[in-house]
Amino acid sequence: MLSKNLRSYSALLWIMLFTASAARAQAPSQDPLLTMMNKAAAHAKAHGDRYVPALSPAKETVLGADPFVHVKELQDAGILVVPWTIDDMDGIRAMLALHVDGIISDRPDMLAAALAEARTKAAGNPAELAYLARVDMEGHRGGRGLRPENTLPAFEVGLDNGIHSIETDTGVTTDHQSLIWHDQFLNPRSCRRVDGKPYTQDNRVYISDISIADAQQQFVCDKLYFDSEQTNDLSLSPVSVAFALQEHMINPYAPTYVAQLFRFVAFYERWYRSGPGKNAPHAAERARTAAAVHFNLETKIVPDVYSEAKIAEILMGKTEAEVRASGKLEIGSFTGNHTVGPDVFVDVLCGAVRDYHMESRSDIQSFDFRTLQLVEEKFPGIRTFYLTQSPVLLHTDFVPADLRLPAQVN
Repeated sequence: MLSKNLRSYSALLWIMLFTASAARAQAPSQDPLLTMMNKAAAHAKAHGDRYVPALSPAKETVLGADPFVHVKELQDAGILVVPWTIDDMDGIRAMLALHVDGIISDRPDMLAAALAEARTKAAGNPAELAYLARVDMEGHRGGRGLRPENTLPAFEVGLDNGIHSIETDTGVTTDHQSLIWHDQFLNPRSCRRVDGKPYTQDNRVYISDISIADAQQQFVCDKLYFDSEQTNDLSLSPVSVAFALQEHMINPYAPTYVAQLFRFVAFYERWYRSGPGKNAPHAAERARTAAAVHFNLETKIVPDVYSEAKIAEILMGKTEAEVRASGKLEIGSFTGNHTVGPDVFVDVLCGAVRDYHMESRSDIQSFDFRTLQLVEEKFPGIRTFYLTQSPVLLHTDFVPADLRLPAQVN
Protein backbone atom coordinates (compact mmCIF):
# COMPACT_ATOMS: atom_id res chain seq x y z
CA MET A 1 0.00 0.00 0.00
CA LEU A 2 1.03 3.63 -0.30
CA SER A 3 2.78 4.99 2.77
CA LYS A 4 0.97 5.59 6.03
CA ASN A 5 2.19 9.20 5.90
CA LEU A 6 0.35 9.83 2.63
CA ARG A 7 -2.83 8.30 4.01
CA SER A 8 -2.81 10.64 7.00
CA TYR A 9 -1.95 13.76 5.00
CA SER A 10 -4.69 13.06 2.46
CA ALA A 11 -7.42 12.58 5.09
CA LEU A 12 -8.40 16.26 5.02
CA LEU A 13 -8.50 16.16 1.24
CA TRP A 14 -10.92 13.22 1.35
CA ILE A 15 -13.22 15.10 3.74
CA MET A 16 -13.26 18.09 1.41
CA LEU A 17 -13.89 15.82 -1.58
CA PHE A 18 -16.80 14.04 0.08
CA THR A 19 -18.36 17.33 1.19
CA ALA A 20 -18.21 18.63 -2.36
CA SER A 21 -19.54 15.38 -3.80
CA ALA A 22 -22.78 15.73 -1.85
CA ALA A 23 -23.63 18.75 -4.00
CA ARG A 24 -23.08 16.82 -7.23
CA ALA A 25 -24.47 13.41 -6.35
CA GLN A 26 -24.73 11.19 -9.42
CA ALA A 27 -26.98 8.32 -10.36
CA PRO A 28 -25.34 4.88 -10.02
CA SER A 29 -25.05 4.60 -13.81
CA GLN A 30 -22.90 7.75 -13.80
CA ASP A 31 -20.72 6.72 -10.88
CA PRO A 32 -17.14 7.56 -11.99
CA LEU A 33 -15.52 4.66 -10.17
CA LEU A 34 -18.03 2.19 -11.60
CA THR A 35 -17.34 3.63 -15.05
CA MET A 36 -13.61 3.09 -14.55
CA MET A 37 -14.06 -0.47 -13.30
CA ASN A 38 -16.41 -1.30 -16.19
CA LYS A 39 -13.67 -0.15 -18.58
CA ALA A 40 -11.18 -2.35 -16.70
CA ALA A 41 -13.61 -5.27 -17.01
CA ALA A 42 -14.00 -4.68 -20.73
CA HIS A 43 -10.21 -4.74 -21.16
CA ALA A 44 -9.95 -7.99 -19.22
CA LYS A 45 -12.79 -9.62 -21.16
CA ALA A 46 -11.26 -8.58 -24.49
CA HIS A 47 -8.15 -10.58 -23.56
CA GLY A 48 -9.98 -13.70 -22.44
CA ASP A 49 -9.63 -13.11 -18.71
CA ARG A 50 -11.72 -15.59 -16.72
CA TYR A 51 -12.36 -13.01 -13.98
CA VAL A 52 -13.96 -9.60 -13.68
CA PRO A 53 -11.34 -7.25 -12.16
CA ALA A 54 -11.96 -6.40 -8.50
CA LEU A 55 -11.57 -3.18 -6.53
CA SER A 56 -9.53 -2.69 -3.35
CA PRO A 57 -10.22 0.84 -2.06
CA ALA A 58 -8.88 2.69 0.99
CA LYS A 59 -11.25 2.38 3.94
CA GLU A 60 -11.83 6.14 4.12
CA THR A 61 -13.41 6.09 0.67
CA VAL A 62 -15.88 3.36 1.67
CA LEU A 63 -17.19 4.51 5.04
CA GLY A 64 -19.07 7.71 5.87
CA ALA A 65 -22.35 9.38 4.98
CA ASP A 66 -21.37 10.11 1.37
CA PRO A 67 -18.64 7.65 0.34
CA PHE A 68 -16.80 7.77 -2.96
CA VAL A 69 -17.06 3.97 -3.22
CA HIS A 70 -20.63 2.70 -3.64
CA VAL A 71 -20.28 -0.92 -2.61
CA LYS A 72 -23.64 -2.28 -3.71
CA GLU A 73 -23.58 -0.63 -7.15
CA LEU A 74 -20.16 -2.11 -7.81
CA GLN A 75 -21.22 -5.54 -6.58
CA ASP A 76 -24.35 -5.41 -8.72
CA ALA A 77 -22.02 -4.95 -11.70
CA GLY A 78 -20.10 -8.09 -10.69
CA ILE A 79 -17.16 -6.25 -9.12
CA LEU A 80 -15.78 -7.51 -5.82
CA VAL A 81 -14.95 -4.83 -3.23
CA VAL A 82 -12.18 -5.55 -0.69
CA PRO A 83 -11.18 -2.44 1.33
CA TRP A 84 -7.88 -1.80 3.11
CA THR A 85 -6.60 -1.45 5.89
CA ILE A 86 -9.04 -1.81 8.81
CA ASP A 87 -7.40 -2.37 12.19
CA ASP A 88 -10.17 -1.73 14.71
CA MET A 89 -13.23 -3.76 15.68
CA ASP A 90 -15.70 -0.97 14.95
CA GLY A 91 -14.26 -0.51 11.46
CA ILE A 92 -14.38 -4.23 10.74
CA ARG A 93 -17.98 -4.38 11.98
CA ALA A 94 -18.90 -1.43 9.76
CA MET A 95 -17.40 -3.15 6.71
CA LEU A 96 -19.25 -6.38 7.48
CA ALA A 97 -22.47 -4.38 7.79
CA LEU A 98 -21.85 -3.08 4.25
CA HIS A 99 -21.37 -6.67 3.07
CA VAL A 100 -18.02 -5.95 1.44
CA ASP A 101 -16.47 -8.97 -0.24
CA GLY A 102 -13.36 -8.92 1.89
CA ILE A 103 -11.45 -6.96 4.52
CA ILE A 104 -7.69 -6.38 4.66
CA SER A 105 -6.30 -5.88 8.17
CA ASP A 106 -2.98 -5.80 10.02
CA ARG A 107 -4.72 -7.67 12.84
CA PRO A 108 -5.75 -11.19 11.83
CA ASP A 109 -6.73 -11.82 15.44
CA MET A 110 -9.30 -8.99 15.22
CA LEU A 111 -10.60 -10.38 11.94
CA ALA A 112 -11.11 -13.76 13.59
CA ALA A 113 -12.82 -12.22 16.62
CA ALA A 114 -15.10 -10.01 14.51
CA LEU A 115 -16.10 -12.91 12.28
CA ALA A 116 -16.90 -15.12 15.29
CA GLU A 117 -18.94 -12.31 16.83
CA ALA A 118 -20.85 -11.74 13.60
CA ARG A 119 -21.64 -15.43 13.22
CA THR A 120 -23.03 -15.55 16.73
CA LYS A 121 -25.29 -12.57 16.04
CA ALA A 122 -26.40 -14.08 12.72
CA ALA A 123 -27.59 -17.34 14.26
CA GLY A 124 -30.86 -18.32 12.60
CA ASN A 125 -30.27 -16.00 9.61
CA PRO A 126 -29.20 -18.25 6.71
CA ALA A 127 -28.56 -15.38 4.29
CA GLU A 128 -26.26 -13.55 6.71
CA LEU A 129 -24.44 -16.75 7.63
CA ALA A 130 -23.92 -17.48 3.94
CA TYR A 131 -22.38 -14.03 3.49
CA LEU A 132 -20.08 -14.51 6.49
CA ALA A 133 -19.00 -17.87 5.08
CA ARG A 134 -17.75 -16.29 1.88
CA VAL A 135 -16.32 -12.94 3.04
CA ASP A 136 -12.55 -12.89 2.49
CA MET A 137 -10.55 -12.00 5.63
CA GLU A 138 -7.04 -10.95 4.52
CA GLY A 139 -3.93 -10.58 6.66
CA HIS A 140 -2.16 -7.37 5.60
CA ARG A 141 1.53 -8.12 4.99
CA GLY A 142 0.72 -11.42 6.68
CA GLY A 143 -0.21 -9.94 10.02
CA ARG A 144 2.04 -6.97 10.68
CA GLY A 145 0.11 -5.88 13.75
CA LEU A 146 1.38 -9.05 15.46
CA ARG A 147 4.76 -9.85 13.81
CA PRO A 148 7.30 -7.88 11.74
CA GLU A 149 5.71 -7.46 8.35
CA ASN A 150 6.10 -9.57 5.22
CA THR A 151 8.11 -12.28 6.96
CA LEU A 152 7.53 -15.97 7.50
CA PRO A 153 6.39 -15.41 11.14
CA ALA A 154 3.92 -12.76 9.92
CA PHE A 155 2.45 -15.24 7.45
CA GLU A 156 2.41 -17.93 10.13
CA VAL A 157 0.45 -15.81 12.62
CA GLY A 158 -2.03 -14.96 9.89
CA LEU A 159 -2.58 -18.64 9.17
CA ASP A 160 -2.79 -19.38 12.90
CA ASN A 161 -5.70 -16.95 13.08
CA GLY A 162 -7.53 -18.52 10.16
CA ILE A 163 -7.14 -15.83 7.50
CA HIS A 164 -8.51 -16.64 4.07
CA SER A 165 -5.89 -14.66 2.13
CA ILE A 166 -2.31 -13.57 2.64
CA GLU A 167 -1.89 -10.00 1.39
CA THR A 168 1.69 -9.08 0.60
CA ASP A 169 4.00 -6.96 -1.59
CA THR A 170 6.65 -7.81 -4.14
CA GLY A 171 9.71 -6.46 -5.91
CA VAL A 172 12.12 -8.06 -8.40
CA THR A 173 15.70 -9.05 -7.55
CA THR A 174 18.72 -9.19 -9.86
CA ASP A 175 18.11 -12.92 -10.35
CA HIS A 176 14.44 -12.32 -11.18
CA GLN A 177 12.80 -13.56 -8.01
CA SER A 178 9.75 -11.85 -6.54
CA LEU A 179 11.19 -10.74 -3.20
CA ILE A 180 8.45 -9.92 -0.69
CA TRP A 181 8.71 -6.41 0.69
CA HIS A 182 6.57 -3.29 0.83
CA ASP A 183 9.16 -0.73 -0.25
CA GLN A 184 11.36 -0.84 -3.32
CA PHE A 185 14.28 -1.17 -0.91
CA LEU A 186 14.86 -3.20 2.25
CA ASN A 187 13.71 -0.60 4.75
CA PRO A 188 16.08 0.12 7.68
CA ARG A 189 13.00 0.73 9.81
CA SER A 190 12.46 -3.04 9.71
CA CYS A 191 15.71 -4.59 8.50
CA ARG A 192 19.24 -4.84 9.87
CA ARG A 193 22.50 -6.12 8.42
CA VAL A 194 23.63 -9.53 9.63
CA ASP A 195 27.23 -8.34 9.88
CA GLY A 196 26.24 -5.60 12.35
CA LYS A 197 27.31 -2.71 10.12
CA PRO A 198 25.10 0.40 10.25
CA TYR A 199 22.14 0.25 7.90
CA THR A 200 20.27 3.50 7.30
CA GLN A 201 18.24 5.32 4.67
CA ASP A 202 21.52 6.74 3.36
CA ASN A 203 22.93 3.32 2.43
CA ARG A 204 19.65 1.50 1.80
CA VAL A 205 19.73 -1.42 -0.61
CA TYR A 206 17.17 -1.55 -3.40
CA ILE A 207 15.61 -4.91 -4.19
CA SER A 208 16.52 -4.46 -7.87
CA ASP A 209 20.21 -4.29 -6.87
CA ILE A 210 20.48 -7.52 -4.89
CA SER A 211 19.94 -11.23 -5.51
CA ILE A 212 17.59 -13.25 -3.36
CA ALA A 213 20.53 -15.31 -2.06
CA ASP A 214 22.41 -12.19 -0.98
CA ALA A 215 19.30 -10.62 0.54
CA GLN A 216 18.72 -13.72 2.65
CA GLN A 217 22.34 -13.94 3.73
CA GLN A 218 22.89 -10.25 4.47
CA PHE A 219 19.65 -9.04 6.08
CA VAL A 220 17.26 -9.91 8.88
CA CYS A 221 13.99 -7.96 9.06
CA ASP A 222 12.90 -8.48 12.65
CA LYS A 223 12.80 -4.91 14.01
CA LEU A 224 9.71 -3.90 15.97
CA TYR A 225 8.04 -0.59 15.16
CA PHE A 226 4.37 -1.06 14.34
CA ASP A 227 2.49 -1.18 17.65
CA SER A 228 2.52 -2.65 21.13
CA GLU A 229 1.08 -5.99 19.99
CA GLN A 230 3.93 -6.70 17.60
CA THR A 231 6.56 -9.20 18.75
CA ASN A 232 9.46 -11.05 17.11
CA ASP A 233 9.58 -13.86 19.70
CA LEU A 234 10.49 -16.91 17.61
CA SER A 235 9.08 -19.30 20.21
CA LEU A 236 5.69 -18.20 18.86
CA SER A 237 6.62 -19.15 15.29
CA PRO A 238 7.62 -22.85 15.38
CA VAL A 239 6.65 -23.56 11.78
CA SER A 240 8.74 -20.64 10.52
CA VAL A 241 11.74 -21.82 12.52
CA ALA A 242 11.48 -25.36 11.14
CA PHE A 243 10.89 -24.20 7.58
CA ALA A 244 13.84 -21.78 7.71
CA LEU A 245 16.10 -24.65 8.74
CA GLN A 246 14.83 -26.77 5.85
CA GLU A 247 15.42 -23.90 3.40
CA HIS A 248 18.89 -23.13 4.85
CA MET A 249 17.87 -19.59 5.78
CA ILE A 250 20.04 -17.89 8.37
CA ASN A 251 16.97 -16.63 10.24
CA PRO A 252 13.18 -17.00 9.87
CA TYR A 253 13.09 -13.20 9.62
CA ALA A 254 15.39 -13.12 6.59
CA PRO A 255 13.65 -11.71 3.49
CA THR A 256 11.51 -14.23 1.67
CA TYR A 257 10.07 -14.46 -1.84
CA VAL A 258 6.88 -15.58 -3.54
CA ALA A 259 7.99 -19.08 -4.59
CA GLN A 260 9.26 -19.65 -1.06
CA LEU A 261 5.96 -18.40 0.37
CA PHE A 262 4.10 -21.03 -1.65
CA ARG A 263 6.44 -23.70 -0.25
CA PHE A 264 6.02 -22.34 3.27
CA VAL A 265 2.24 -22.58 3.15
CA ALA A 266 2.45 -26.18 1.92
CA PHE A 267 4.96 -26.91 4.73
CA TYR A 268 2.60 -25.31 7.28
CA GLU A 269 -0.26 -27.52 6.08
CA ARG A 270 1.85 -30.68 6.42
CA TRP A 271 3.12 -29.55 9.83
CA TYR A 272 -0.40 -29.52 11.26
CA ARG A 273 -1.92 -32.32 9.17
CA SER A 274 0.67 -35.03 9.67
CA GLY A 275 3.83 -33.48 11.12
CA PRO A 276 5.02 -32.31 14.54
CA GLY A 277 1.98 -30.08 15.02
CA LYS A 278 -0.70 -32.69 14.28
CA ASN A 279 -1.66 -33.02 17.95
CA ALA A 280 -1.60 -29.29 18.67
CA PRO A 281 -4.82 -27.42 19.47
CA HIS A 282 -6.67 -26.42 16.29
CA ALA A 283 -4.29 -28.54 14.18
CA ALA A 284 -6.96 -29.78 11.75
CA GLU A 285 -8.40 -26.27 11.38
CA ARG A 286 -4.97 -24.80 10.67
CA ALA A 287 -4.21 -27.45 8.07
CA ARG A 288 -7.49 -26.67 6.31
CA THR A 289 -6.70 -22.94 6.39
CA ALA A 290 -3.34 -23.46 4.69
CA ALA A 291 -4.77 -25.84 2.11
CA ALA A 292 -7.23 -23.22 0.92
CA VAL A 293 -5.51 -19.89 1.66
CA HIS A 294 -5.38 -17.35 -1.16
CA PHE A 295 -2.48 -15.06 -2.10
CA ASN A 296 -3.03 -11.35 -2.79
CA LEU A 297 0.25 -10.20 -4.36
CA GLU A 298 0.99 -6.54 -4.97
CA THR A 299 3.36 -5.11 -7.58
CA LYS A 300 5.39 -2.36 -5.90
CA ILE A 301 5.85 -0.11 -8.87
CA VAL A 302 4.36 3.26 -9.79
CA PRO A 303 3.85 5.04 -13.11
CA ASP A 304 7.00 6.60 -14.52
CA VAL A 305 8.24 9.92 -13.06
CA TYR A 306 6.04 9.58 -10.00
CA SER A 307 7.64 9.74 -6.58
CA GLU A 308 6.31 9.83 -3.05
CA ALA A 309 6.73 13.62 -3.09
CA LYS A 310 4.98 13.90 -6.46
CA ILE A 311 1.99 11.94 -5.15
CA ALA A 312 1.96 14.07 -2.01
CA GLU A 313 2.04 17.16 -4.22
CA ILE A 314 -1.21 16.02 -5.82
CA LEU A 315 -2.88 14.97 -2.57
CA MET A 316 -1.80 17.98 -0.52
CA GLY A 317 -2.17 20.68 -3.16
CA LYS A 318 1.45 21.80 -2.77
CA THR A 319 4.41 21.79 -5.11
CA GLU A 320 6.92 18.97 -4.74
CA ALA A 321 9.49 21.49 -3.47
CA GLU A 322 7.05 22.67 -0.80
CA VAL A 323 6.33 19.09 0.23
CA ARG A 324 10.02 18.34 0.60
CA ALA A 325 10.69 21.59 2.45
CA SER A 326 7.80 21.11 4.87
CA GLY A 327 9.59 18.32 6.71
CA LYS A 328 6.19 16.75 7.39
CA LEU A 329 6.55 13.90 4.95
CA GLU A 330 9.16 11.16 5.15
CA ILE A 331 10.50 10.99 1.62
CA GLY A 332 12.17 7.70 0.84
CA SER A 333 9.65 4.97 0.19
CA PHE A 334 10.23 5.69 -3.46
CA THR A 335 11.70 8.59 -5.40
CA GLY A 336 10.65 7.43 -8.81
CA ASN A 337 11.00 3.77 -9.73
CA HIS A 338 14.03 1.74 -8.66
CA THR A 339 12.80 -1.51 -10.11
CA VAL A 340 12.36 -3.33 -13.40
CA GLY A 341 9.78 -2.21 -15.94
CA PRO A 342 6.14 -3.33 -15.83
CA ASP A 343 6.55 -6.14 -18.38
CA VAL A 344 9.42 -7.83 -16.57
CA PHE A 345 7.77 -7.24 -13.20
CA VAL A 346 4.60 -9.00 -14.32
CA ASP A 347 6.45 -11.83 -16.06
CA VAL A 348 8.53 -12.60 -12.96
CA LEU A 349 5.66 -12.46 -10.48
CA CYS A 350 3.05 -14.23 -12.57
CA GLY A 351 5.68 -16.69 -13.76
CA ALA A 352 6.15 -17.82 -10.15
CA VAL A 353 2.38 -18.12 -9.74
CA ARG A 354 2.17 -20.20 -12.92
CA ASP A 355 5.16 -22.39 -12.04
CA TYR A 356 3.52 -23.36 -8.73
CA HIS A 357 0.09 -23.78 -10.38
CA MET A 358 -1.39 -21.15 -8.09
CA GLU A 359 -3.35 -19.18 -10.69
CA SER A 360 -6.72 -20.01 -9.10
CA ARG A 361 -5.43 -19.12 -5.62
CA SER A 362 -3.61 -15.91 -6.50
CA ASP A 363 -4.58 -12.32 -7.26
CA ILE A 364 -2.36 -9.52 -8.48
CA GLN A 365 -3.11 -6.09 -7.05
CA SER A 366 -1.56 -2.71 -7.73
CA PHE A 367 -1.95 1.06 -7.68
CA ASP A 368 -0.11 0.96 -11.01
CA PHE A 369 -2.85 -0.12 -13.40
CA ARG A 370 -0.32 -0.69 -16.20
CA THR A 371 0.77 -3.88 -14.46
CA LEU A 372 -2.82 -5.04 -13.99
CA GLN A 373 -3.57 -4.60 -17.67
CA LEU A 374 -0.47 -6.61 -18.50
CA VAL A 375 -1.62 -9.40 -16.18
CA GLU A 376 -5.00 -9.43 -17.93
CA GLU A 377 -3.30 -9.61 -21.32
CA LYS A 378 -0.59 -12.16 -20.52
CA PHE A 379 -1.99 -14.20 -17.63
CA PRO A 380 -5.78 -14.21 -18.00
CA GLY A 381 -6.16 -16.99 -15.43
CA ILE A 382 -5.18 -14.63 -12.59
CA ARG A 383 -7.65 -12.12 -11.14
CA THR A 384 -6.58 -8.47 -10.90
CA PHE A 385 -7.39 -6.09 -8.04
CA TYR A 386 -7.39 -2.34 -8.71
CA LEU A 387 -6.00 -0.59 -5.63
CA THR A 388 -7.27 2.94 -5.05
CA GLN A 389 -6.49 5.54 -2.42
CA SER A 390 -7.49 9.17 -2.90
CA PRO A 391 -9.99 9.72 -5.73
CA VAL A 392 -7.88 12.72 -6.77
CA LEU A 393 -5.20 10.46 -8.27
CA LEU A 394 -7.74 8.81 -10.55
CA HIS A 395 -8.10 12.06 -12.51
CA THR A 396 -4.35 12.32 -13.23
CA ASP A 397 -1.87 10.58 -15.50
CA PHE A 398 -1.13 8.27 -12.59
CA VAL A 399 -3.90 6.24 -14.27
CA PRO A 400 -3.62 4.98 -17.89
CA ALA A 401 -5.53 7.20 -20.33
CA ASP A 402 -8.13 4.53 -21.14
CA LEU A 403 -9.11 4.24 -17.45
CA ARG A 404 -8.54 7.81 -16.26
CA LEU A 405 -11.49 9.70 -14.81
CA PRO A 406 -12.45 12.98 -16.52
CA ALA A 407 -10.80 16.15 -15.26
CA GLN A 408 -12.52 17.44 -12.17
CA VAL A 409 -14.69 20.52 -12.46
CA ASN A 410 -14.39 22.96 -9.57
